[in-house]
Amino acid sequence: MGDVVLGAHGFWARRQQVNTSATLDHIAGWLDRSGWLANFGSPASARRGREFSDTEIYKYLEALAWEYGRTREPAIDARFRSIAARVASAQEPDGYLNTNFGRPGQAPRYSDLEWGHELYSYGHLIQAAVARARTVGTDDFVQVAIRAADHVCKVFGPGGIASVCGHPEIEPALAELYRVTGDTRYLEQARLFVSRRGGPVLSDIEFGRSYFQDDMPVRAADILRGHAVRAMYLTAGAVDVAVETGDGELLEAIERQWRNTVARRVYLTGGVGARHQDEAFADDYVLPPDRAYSETCASVGSVMLAWRLLLATGKVRYADLIERTLFNVIATSPSDDGRRFFYTNTLHQRSLGAQPPPDEMVPRASSTLRAPWFTVSCCPTNLARTFASLTAYLATTDNDGVQIHQYASATLTTSQVSLEVETDYPASGEIVVHIRRAPGTPWTLTLRVPAWAVGATCTIGDEPADAEPGWLRIRRRFTAGETVRLSLPMAARLTYPDPRIDAVRGCVAVERGPVVYCAESVDLPPGTTVDQVRIDASVPLADSPGEVVAAGQLVRVSEDGWPYGGNAFDRETENVELILRPYHDWASRGPSTMRVWLPLDQVRPPLGTAGPVSDTAGPTVDTAGPLLDTAGRDVSGS
Repeated sequence: MGDVVLGAHGFWARRQQVNTSATLDHIAGWLDRSGWLANFGSPASARRGREFSDTEIYKYLEALAWEYGRTREPAIDARFRSIAARVASAQEPDGYLNTNFGRPGQAPRYSDLEWGHELYSYGHLIQAAVARARTVGTDDFVQVAIRAADHVCKVFGPGGIASVCGHPEIEPALAELYRVTGDTRYLEQARLFVSRRGGPVLSDIEFGRSYFQDDMPVRAADILRGHAVRAMYLTAGAVDVAVETGDGELLEAIERQWRNTVARRVYLTGGVGARHQDEAFADDYVLPPDRAYSETCASVGSVMLAWRLLLATGKVRYADLIERTLFNVIATSPSDDGRRFFYTNTLHQRSLGAQPPPDEMVPRASSTLRAPWFTVSCCPTNLARTFASLTAYLATTDNDGVQIHQYASATLTTSQVSLEVETDYPASGEIVVHIRRAPGTPWTLTLRVPAWAVGATCTIGDEPADAEPGWLRIRRRFTAGETVRLSLPMAARLTYPDPRIDAVRGCVAVERGPVVYCAESVDLPPGTTVDQVRIDASVPLADSPGEVVAAGQLVRVSEDGWPYGGNAFDRETENVELILRPYHDWASRGPSTMRVWLPLDQVRPPLGTAGPVSDTAGPTVDTAGPLLDTAGRDVSGS
């Protein structure tokens, strides 16, 4: 991959700028005041935080590594070096590094593989080192991670502890360290961890071994299950192992699991995980909007997995899901100022919620307003590393040309090609690619036409080109100064749920381009809530980039008596224009009730009859592109 730089303006440029100017400092302050950073170099008796709190320092270091690689800002590098030195000071001579185990007064090393998170912590340490190696080179911190990886290979390799970690993460980390160093021991250890899982090798728990994905071998599963973050990290590592070892059977197994999961267990926003008690996938089609857990970290993992599958197969469906998840979960979690976050991402908020004080650490939030920090604060640091490395997801190169997967104003430069992408997507669907430099021989520019973009058009100069959903491949001898214009239809549309999703039967959602919209009580008459809203699907939607207006009603039903009966409930209706706004902006204007899925107007059709139900969320596009070149590819977003 060549160099990709976001422009100064645009949807993702703004979020990356907020990450740089506010979120990174915000996280640093909380890591200090929580005492989690001080755990490195402090006595065991003074340790603070959960058993996995080391990983928040590692994810923060990863974010700093990508940020320094992007900006070359000396202050960022100085902060990285200071924290990295503190981490290094806590490493044992044999490479072991964990502040929660192994010291006087603490449990022995590897005495709690189910819940201890030791290998999980190594995974995030190694990911931070991989980011550092790719942006700076092999420095002292990278050597810390290499010593830790060598320790893991010795202790958990052949003849060692034949088990795995209760929380996957080390699997993709070791595979990426292999790509950086070329040391096959790391790839083999990642393969061992993937192949061991499902033996079973971990003790059973109240949630069952499926919580750890230890109920069956990875390649035997048909769908993702258990703890959603764990499932995503494990399968991301399995894809890495499959690609690097040429294991086509394993790759097909993960593709099969992904297809079935997306068809049955993923929210409209791209969010995953419907159960609160174990942060897990529910059964097929059990996707209650008001109980959606949809953890931010699970969506980070979903992007990691889909990105790897995109690189491995070239199928456009993976880039489509990345886009959906980025715009509707990743962009939703942080506040506009980058200092508050959603841990979970509900699709239906029934109560106003409470604004946590800016200096208060709160339990992980579920269906409330964004909070500044959590006792389990995995999501802020996960967002920071994702935003810092966001350009890695925009485009790829191979021997045949350049593939653009996500749209943002940016410059893309390779050894032979220089492109400038100009767009304010998703405010509009106009994307212009300027050819600034090109070789004198034919090459292929590949553009993604999203599955929802039926009716897209493309012109190359003045020449029209087909632009059906899927990959749009333009092969020619480009010359400097030429432009390619892709126009995606951005009219707001109604989306109907699969009729097997009981929780939203009789409802519709509104989407515009890749963005899901929602209703909020702040846009309703005083004293009303979104649970009184009905939408009239027979009236066309009116839209603009910031809002969509739909026809509907507010329904008021008597609060007294028995809440069941025939069709004769006392009710009052009021016609109203429903103002819908992007879901990623919800709760930005203060406490609000909110819903994504809107009940259809129960006057047309009459009470007691079924409204329209169909599966019109858009075609599933399975157009295979060329197998992307694995040599030198950038998987830096994980």
